[in-house]
Amino acid sequence: MDKKYILEWFRFADKDLKIAEHLLETMRPQPLEIICYHCQQAAEKYLKGYLIYKGIIDPPKTHNLNFLLDMCVIYDDEFNKIEKACSALTRYGVQPRYPDEIGVTDSDTQKAIKYAGQIRDFSVLKEVWREASE
Repeated sequence: MDKKYILEWFRFADKDLKIAEHLLETMRPQPLEIICYHCQQAAEKYLKGYLIYKGIIDPPKTHNLNFLLDMCVIYDDEFNKIEKACSALTRYGVQPRYPDEIGVTDSDTQKAIKYAGQIRDFSVLKEVWREASE
């Protein structure tokens, strides 16, 4: 297990979540789609970091959190506990990067921040982070 590589994935995930929180707090008007995009990116990197921890050196190049979650469940069915968060964030993986309107509201943005935080704080991922940090 390459602990440094796993930690890099988690650190990059943290950066995405911190950027989303920063944009929400400081930018006016708020770029709702971009905030949601960074939340999805954080969740994606947390899940891929876990898959790398489990020995999948090159995780699938997908933004579909449900697909990544299904892969994580193979190793630990506790991941089912974050299914709602992954499902909600998946829609922000691609579309917000383009000018097509997807109708993101303030409420959607608040939920995206909350869900990304739930994934970050998920007990299995926190344990991997702790183990990789040792």
